[in-house]
Amino acid sequence: MKKIAIVGAGSMAEAFISGILENGLIDRKNVWVTNNSNQERLHRLEERYGVRGTYDLNVLFDGADIVMLAMKPKDASSAIDYIRGHLTEQMLVVSVLAGVSMNTIETLANKSLSIARSMPNTSAAVGKSATAFAVNNRVTTEQLETTKKLFGTVGLAAFVAEEQLDAVTGLSGSGPAYIYYLIEAMEKSAVEVGLEKEMASELIVQTLIGAAEMVKNSSKTSTQLRKEVTSPGGTTEAGIRILEENGVQEAFISCIKAATAQSRKMGDALCSQLKVGKTF
Repeated sequence: MKKIAIVGAGSMAEAFISGILENGLIDRKNVWVTNNSNQERLHRLEERYGVRGTYDLNVLFDGADIVMLAMKPKDASSAIDYIRGHLTEQMLVVSVLAGVSMNTIETLANKSLSIARSMPNTSAAVGKSATAFAVNNRVTTEQLETTKKLFGTVGLAAFVAEEQLDAVTGLSGSGPAYIYYLIEAMEKSAVEVGLEKEMASELIVQTLIGAAEMVKNSSKTSTQLRKEVTSPGGTTEAGIRILEENGVQEAFISCIKAATAQSRKMGDALCSQLKVGKTF
């Protein structure tokens, strides 16, 4: 990797900047970033990380072998149209745009491109993202290895087929919000049963971390681990019974299906708007 040009300067772009630099993937002087018009935001990134911000597209793309598309999905059409003259077939285009297919990106750019499309989540900010990515058939072996290293700087990276990315969006892309929602409920219940909020929050966070580590490091399934904790007539069984009576598991399944469907809907809407057909 010689130089990366990041189009978009939001929280996801910052997470990658931090990860790239912390892992020594590229020198900070070769990390360039731009956004639509928020000069203050660019200045903050320059000060915090020592990267370079610019609105001069000639400077931004000069010598860049990787271009990251990190704007909001709704701005993809106008942003790619704005930079299309600077995109070349030799560049690796890395997209973190939810619901935007690789075919759509090529159509917007009006040229063939080497593309890696990904779905990270907001835990990238602390280097713990669960990122899935797909590539098109123009990506070289070298570019694929670079892609793996790039996504590895913000957490776990898993290679999937592009048609699976909507499901990944519904599961792990939106997943942190589901967990935060669960934490909210646990915090409220803790107060109602008489625990101090600060202490309860510490217990909840450590409980989630511990449970996640158990699932990660144990050869047992999550179902087996749950049953081992659930003694007949015990406290856990009483709690699980209420969750089952209220259909909590079914609600989570429906939640992930709805988020997956919304990802597909967003992609289809953009394709329809641009009169682009999906390739999967």
